[in-house]
Amino acid sequence: MSTIPTASDRFHTYIPREGHGLPHDPFNAIIGPRPIGWISTRSAAGVLNLAPYSFFNAFNYTPPIIGFSSLGKKDTLTNIEATGEFVWNLATAPLAEAMNQSCAAVPPEVDEFALSSLTPLASQVVAPPRVAESPVTMECKCTQIVQLQGIDGVAAPSWLVLGEVVAVHIEHRLLKDGVYDTAAGEPILRGGGPADYFSIGEAQRFRMFRPR
Repeated sequence: MSTIPTASDRFHTYIPREGHGLPHDPFNAIIGPRPIGWISTRSAAGVLNLAPYSFFNAFNYTPPIIGFSSLGKKDTLTNIEATGEFVWNLATAPLAEAMNQSCAAVPPEVDEFALSSLTPLASQVVAPPRVAESPVTMECKCTQIVQLQGIDGVAAPSWLVLGEVVAVHIEHRLLKDGVYDTAAGEPILRGGGPADYFSIGEAQRFRMFRPR
């Protein structure tokens, strides 16, 4: 006679507000891999800033809206509050080390483009530059900044920044018969733990068409 396992046997269950009881918080690893919001901004004084955000995604088609969450009031958020503009740059496998260098905790007056040996490339619509080495960039104008809060109504020290994409730049090599080739872009994605990243390649591709 087989024994049916109980829910407590099968699952590690925890209440987030009471702690997860594990060596490392699994939340980021479960919601992943996550695309990276590699955001470039310019301060009101003209200082360039470049930083990666792992809480990032696309939220709307028309108008195209992307967004990221800043955990704490960081330079990127301060710059966008002041100027209303930012650029998203695709973080790729060849640029992984430079992307990682750009997340160093440095003072606001430090230019992460220079710190990461990257080249600023003038944008067409907004003031912040693009990362010249990145094969895909999106110029954005901020539409909303929302401070997040819990179910108890208490504000969290995190801000969701949303922006409408006003210009898109794609290297021609990534357009195959006019269709963007995600795998060819070699995007890197943030996983869990203190240092896990993932990459996308042709081996991971499969297709499913929507039912009619």
